Amino acid sequence: MLDSPFALDDDSAYQRWRERKLEQAPTELGALIVEIRDPRRLSESERTAILDRCRLANMAIYISATGDDPDKEIPRALGASLGLNRLDHNPGADEDAITSLTVQTDARHRDYIPYSNRPISWHTDGYYNSPDHQIYGLLLHCVHPAEEGGANDLLDHEIAYILLRDQNPAFIRALMHPACMTIPANRVDGKEVRPEQPGPVFSVRPDGRLHMRYTNRARNIRWRDDSLTGEAVAALKSLFEAGTAWHHSGRLESGWGLVSNNVLHTRSGFTDGSVPRLLYRARYYDRLQDT
Repeated sequence: MLDSPFALDDDSAYQRWRERKLEQAPTELGALIVEIRDPRRLSESERTAILDRCRLANMAIYISATGDDPDKEIPRALGASLGLNRLDHNPGADEDAITSLTVQTDARHRDYIPYSNRPISWHTDGYYNSPDHQIYGLLLHCVHPAEEGGANDLLDHEIAYILLRDQNPAFIRALMHPACMTIPANRVDGKEVRPEQPGPVFSVRPDGRLHMRYTNRARNIRWRDDSLTGEAVAALKSLFEAGTAWHHSGRLESGWGLVSNNVLHTRSGFTDGSVPRLLYRARYYDRLQDT
């Protein structure tokens, strides 16, 4: 990581990157929003506007004219136009690898919180994936919002990195340890369906970009048993609880969506009305193009 802002022994590179990042990072939700006509056929100016926001904040929110159109080509085509092509075929996804997020009570989905109306705390998607199948891109498209609730809090993981490193660089070293955070094996009816998955919280991709895998869950997670890791995790949780100038909160409405480099996010609990809440979720092994 020569001349990398994420190398702990290169403070000058870090300070240069940090200054640019904080100078440009949006602190208002409105700065993330792009109005587009049809996500299936982005104009060049719409595509540029989305990617420009993602370069600054690793995320953008789009407001489209598709309303409650349930066409799954909307997230698929939009993702492809932004350089997101390698979909993650996770167990809860539909056959096309795009997940329908709605309350589901069948045996395949009922034990997993994303398919319930319960709140979900801070996390990045796919934190239980193996190192060669990390989720770098995430797209959420809203077909129907809930009658009440279902909002998201968002935080750029690069901002979280800066705030922790400024507090204590040793926290970053602890969170980069390859056995920092372990997700235990998932077993169904005594059969292992996913092996134990250890890994770092922060890591650096081969292209030099920062990646984060994290979950705020209290159960079914094992942290490295040393005092520095405990302090680092506590500092991260405190950051979430206290809030920052770079926290964003909002709710996706029909025809709206979020595209991101898998930033930290939450979901509040919700109550359905006569039409159930439905979002499409697409996870990718790609980052957004040129971000």
